[in-house]
Amino acid sequence: MTPTRLRLLAAAALPMLLPLLLVIVFAMHLRGLPQFLDFRLRYLPTPPQVIVPWLIAHGGQRPLLHDPHVIAYLALPLFLVTALRLHRLAAPGRAAASAAACMVTVVGTIYLGGLFGMWTAFYDGLARVDARDVEGATAAYAAMTSPQGAFLLTTTLAKLAFVGLALQGLVLWGRTARARAASACIIAGAALFLAFWDLDNWMLVGSVLLLVGLAMSRPAREMPEAGFTQ
Repeated sequence: MTPTRLRLLAAAALPMLLPLLLVIVFAMHLRGLPQFLDFRLRYLPTPPQVIVPWLIAHGGQRPLLHDPHVIAYLALPLFLVTALRLHRLAAPGRAAASAAACMVTVVGTIYLGGLFGMWTAFYDGLARVDARDVEGATAAYAAMTSPQGAFLLTTTLAKLAFVGLALQGLVLWGRTARARAASACIIAGAALFLAFWDLDNWMLVGSVLLLVGLAMSRPAREMPEAGFTQ
């Protein structure tokens, strides 16, 4: 295999690591097939009175990388890789729209990093709390994760990462059935994240759709009839 061919293969395969890792992250959140099949339309958070005592009792007994939040946190650079890959695919047809969508993803990834960083710090910090301080730790966790203030702002802005991916899928919409199917999967996958935020089974399905959409995407030179014309 020539170096050029190897470089092109790596450029096509690397963005697919993002949805693959997201599938792993959400699968780690689920405790079995029945929970995966429980598709709810509204997120009901686990009470802090359940989470905090469990983390204090068991959180310190597992390696840091066994926390799915840490895996998602470390995978954040792949959002940028994916955004740039989609931009390169769409730029020959609609450069300005593609660049704008790419920037939305980049900006959202910055705030997504803050969100994952908070969750990582919360879970790791609570694992180090003395069991005698469980009541105070529970009250602090409930206050820090309530859907208001800075936490709500960070969560809202983090969603821009998936808004950008949906926009990039829209910009990639082409004339062939394959191009349209790839765009539809990317748009649908990102839309599931936005519509069912924090519902792990819906977001796992969204990750699979993103994976399929990225796998089906092809450079404009390989599908000249699929691209937009300005």
